[in-house]
Amino acid sequence: MAEQVFTEDDVMNDSQSRLADYIAMVIVFLMGIGAVMVFSAGANLAYEFDLKRFYEFPALRQIMFFPLAVVVLLVTSCIEYQWFRLRDRWWKSPSLWLVFVSVVLLGVVLIPQLGTQINQARRWLRLTVGPVSISFQPSELAKWAMVFGLAAVCARSGPSVRRYWTWFIPLCLVIGLICGLIVVEDFGTAAFIAMIGFVILIIAGVRWWHVLTLVPFAAGGLVAGLVHSPHRIKRLLAFLRPEEWPDVVYQANQSLIAIGSGGLWGKGLGEGISKYGHLPEDTTDFIFAIVGEELGLIGTMGVIGLFILFVGLGLAVVTRCRDRFGRLLAAGIVLTIGIQAALNIGVVTVVLPTKGIPLPFISSGGTSMLLSAAAVGVLLNIASQIDSSDSVVWGDADRDSDA
Repeated sequence: MAEQVFTEDDVMNDSQSRLADYIAMVIVFLMGIGAVMVFSAGANLAYEFDLKRFYEFPALRQIMFFPLAVVVLLVTSCIEYQWFRLRDRWWKSPSLWLVFVSVVLLGVVLIPQLGTQINQARRWLRLTVGPVSISFQPSELAKWAMVFGLAAVCARSGPSVRRYWTWFIPLCLVIGLICGLIVVEDFGTAAFIAMIGFVILIIAGVRWWHVLTLVPFAAGGLVAGLVHSPHRIKRLLAFLRPEEWPDVVYQANQSLIAIGSGGLWGKGLGEGISKYGHLPEDTTDFIFAIVGEELGLIGTMGVIGLFILFVGLGLAVVTRCRDRFGRLLAAGIVLTIGIQAALNIGVVTVVLPTKGIPLPFISSGGTSMLLSAAAVGVLLNIASQIDSSDSVVWGDADRDSDA
């Protein structure tokens, strides 16, 4: 019998394959939890399910989006991540086209005749196909377009990204354009995208003092955004002095009641009562409160643990990848999902002011789930192609003396 010999490369390839598999399993598990919890939160007395109008019910829609998102995850994991790299001819670069399309859609959604207003905010484009009405949120596409676009440009520019006027400022203007179009209707998402953009720039190697020069402009934009919408000021004041604004903090209080009433083990799946009109946005931004009520502390810690595990596995991909573009793109994907999850959980637990940021893969919403699944699919492709034989260390090729 011939003896099978395993080389070092075989061991490395197997390790990389397992890393991608672990990430995929964590994400599929999170999406499965999301489908179950959204169905539980949506299965209340306010709805009478009619399978002929399947798509009209958020709980049933999420069940449909779950397997579709798994397919998207698998398909995008087969796409060579280098395809998104910035090319010599910019019009052949998919990442830049994503940015361009997202900017156009962000402008279109602000047109009253085209954009759909929900909860006093015009954030959706609605497309009617026969009896089915499909909504799409351009800000979700803009978020991921910015991650891919910045990673591509920063990887191509190399050390030149540290040049203030020729690279840093133009990139900041693009971030400002995207956030400026979003902040008109969605202050929280705009602030989140701006934060992620600057995090990617810092990882790419821009100088700290470059970022600090934008603080006065960021502060001015924050003040302008608050003054433009008085309800934002009310939310901030209510967060600081909740006893003086009982009507504004109603949702936050109901969220704490739901989480606290779940105790250690929860009331049981489907047994929660907050979904019966007590907690607004129970299937979207505040789904984590339903998890706490029905699955208890064990359930919430399990969800948090899965996100921590995803971030840990994702950072393992970042540290092992020797390709600058792959590193920046993987870091952007991991940090976007991880920070968004932390912000949502912070809002639901009233550690942060109330803002409409969904919990990735768990909150109801097809746009967010499908685009996030596509981004993680690209991360899986990066994980499967880590070249451990290259000895280039992070930053070795990125040192530059430019001011």
